[in-house]
Formats: sequence, structure tokens, C-alpha cells
Amino acid sequence: MSQVLDLVFCGTPNFAVPTLARLAAEGFAVRLVVTQPDRPSGRGMQSALSPVKQKALALGLPVEQPEKIKNNDAFRKVLEGIRPQAAVVVGYGRILPPWMIDLPPLGNINLHASLLPKYRGAAPIQWAIASGESVTGVTTMRINAGLDTGDILLQREMPIAPEDTSETLAPRLAETGAELMVETLRGLQDGTVHPRPQDHALATLAPVLTREDGRVDFQRSAREILNRLRGFQPWPGAFTTFRAQPIHIWAAKVEPGPLPSGELRRNGPRLLVGCGQDALELLEVQPQGKRRMSARDFINGYQPRDGERLGG
Repeated sequence: MSQVLDLVFCGTPNFAVPTLARLAAEGFAVRLVVTQPDRPSGRGMQSALSPVKQKALALGLPVEQPEKIKNNDAFRKVLEGIRPQAAVVVGYGRILPPWMIDLPPLGNINLHASLLPKYRGAAPIQWAIASGESVTGVTTMRINAGLDTGDILLQREMPIAPEDTSETLAPRLAETGAELMVETLRGLQDGTVHPRPQDHALATLAPVLTREDGRVDFQRSAREILNRLRGFQPWPGAFTTFRAQPIHIWAAKVEPGPLPSGELRRNGPRLLVGCGQDALELLEVQPQGKRRMSARDFINGYQPRDGERLGG
């Protein structure tokens, strides 16, 4: 029977929680959970615990929340005292310093939400959907000094459904990733998993999202706009302007046929907007300061005229 692995777990967001829970359930010795410091959140700016910290406390695991790790002698002594055989890193949100990369004999094992080397970076789920991919997946890899450039350990594919958004896809990837992490650690322990280098020539990037990524450019094709709308939920979403006021598009579908870019056209209870190729039927929108509403309710309330425009 394999010896129990001593682990340190580093993670912060909801995406990391299934892996932490699975490692604990499978009997791994999670000696320490490292997560981001509590941050003010909400209207009252109350201090909020990260999802990983909440789960760690529920599991009775010790937690450290260093503000920095690169030149933190106290934190380094804590980890060196634990002498973990591996560190598991899932969405921690910090670049690991060389001393931490070199510390565990089995390495720092990262769960990344793409099929590396595609979509290296902070937002792989969002950019995979926004780019029109029909398949994505999860990768376990050994962290090195680069940005998601370390050797691949295991990968598992997952289809992206036409109706998927980043909010629906992420939980499925997180659960699959938790299973893959367990398989990876056991394989490293018994010598059946072997690292292989990435083909850097095939790398693509998934950079941090900005608010401007959500601004709709109606020169793009309807399909591309819809993919970005799906990928960029819940933030930055898909937004534009109507009568010089911001409006958010929550749901839409492609409507084949030409219509000038940005131009609105009513078709009974349906509302179409032209794109660089084909048109979008708007299904749910939200004018600034208003609730989300159906296209029918928007038509009844705002009476948009054929030929009016969205955007500049």
C-alpha cells in the first residue's frame, strides 16, 4: 500500500475547492492550506474569506494567508518545517518563488483549466469559450519559472456545449480536475506518471480579462459576439450603448441573414441587431439602472425603432 503523501495546498477561488475536498476525502495528508488574505467585499466592505479558506476551516485544516511569499522568511520556515512531498496549486493567484518551486521532491503540481499549451494564463475557461472552441479540458503540470510552461503530467478533455457559459463550464472542469489531481499524485508516487514537455510553438494565451473585453464590437460576426458573450459571463459580460446609455446583453442567438452592423430591426416580439456577418436576436437585456428583461419587455418599454443603433 502506498505511503500517505504529505501535501501543502495553495488555492483561493471556488474552482479550487473540489480539489481540496477530494484530496482530504482520499486520505492525503494536507498539512497546510495556503490562500489569499481576507479581502473587503460587498456593499459593507466586510472582510470576506476565500472559498478555499472556508472549505479548509470546515475540514479542520490549518490555514496560512501570507500577504507576500517571495521574500517572506517566516512563511518559508513554515513550509520548510512541513517538508511536503508535493504542493498542489489551484488558482492560488501568486507567482511561486524559486525556493518554493524547488522545495517539494515531487514538485508543485498545478491544475490548469485548459489543454495546455493552449490558453496559458489567468482566464483559460473564458477565452476557450470566447474563441469558439468545442472542446477544452484540464491539465496537471509541474510548475516552473514560466507562465504555465511547465511539463505536462496528465490531461483530460471535456466538450463545450453550445449553450455553455464560463459559469456552467467551470464547475464541471473543477470536478474533473479534482479527479485528475488525485490520479496525478498517485501516479507520481508509484512512478506511472511521467512528465512531458509542452510544445511551446502551439501555445496560445488567455490573459486577465478587462472591462473593455466585454464591449461589443458589431463589426465582428454574430457567432463571435455570441461566443464572447458566453465566455465573459458573469464579468465583464457583453455591453454596448442604446440612445447613449449603457445596456447589457445577457442572452442572444445567431440569426442568419444580412443586417447593417449595429442596426436594430424589430420583427414582431423579436429584436435583431446587425453584425459583421449575420445578425443577433437579442433575448435578454438590461438597460443601466433597470432589471434584466426579455426582448419583448424591452420593446414594449423603450419602443426601439427600425434603424436605431447599438454602440457608437
